[in-house]
This record gives sequence, C-alpha cells and structure tokens, in this order.
Amino acid sequence: MVLQNNVILQNDVPAKMYFTDHVVIPRTITDPATGRPGIRNVLEFDVDMLNDRPVSAKFSTMAEKLATEFAPFLPDKSYRRFDFVILQRGDGFQRSWTVLRTPH
Repeated sequence: MVLQNNVILQNDVPAKMYFTDHVVIPRTITDPATGRPGIRNVLEFDVDMLNDRPVSAKFSTMAEKLATEFAPFLPDKSYRRFDFVILQRGDGFQRSWTVLRTPH
C-alpha cells in the first residue's frame, strides 16, 4: 500500500480535494536556480478527501497564482463548504492551474 501523506499534482490529471483546515507557514526552500536556501511562505491545507476517497494528507503551494484562487475562502475557512478540483498544466514559470469548486 502506498502512503499518500502529501498531494502532488500531476500535469493534466485533475485532483478533487476537500480541505478541513489551513495554515500559512514559512519554509526554508533551496532555490533551484541559485542553490541557495531562502524562506518562502507556503499555503498548506489539510485534506481529508482526495478524488472521493478518505485520506489524511497535506496539499501545499508556494505559487502565488494558485494561492490567490483560495484567498477569498481563507479568512472564514469557507472552503469547508466546497470540493475543489485542481488541474495543473505546464512546467516552471509556464505552469498554470484551473480551479473549480462545487458544493460539498
């Protein structure tokens, strides 16, 4: 059995998630271009349903473009009323996401 502690998006494969909580935390990340460490804020969600199956996992992003999709739902945690389907496309700076939400 494969342990799925973190949700990793794959290009062109939609992932349907239900979030129960979130935090914004600083993480030390090694910059792939310079090889030097730096501190970046990460938006991290607790996921208890992934593709309609129960899980206990984390989904996190440092991408500002993706994080802004969730920003309106963070202050009151209203994301708990929705399932989010995220579709990732592309790589590096060309990466983009489509985010759809449906009532939970």
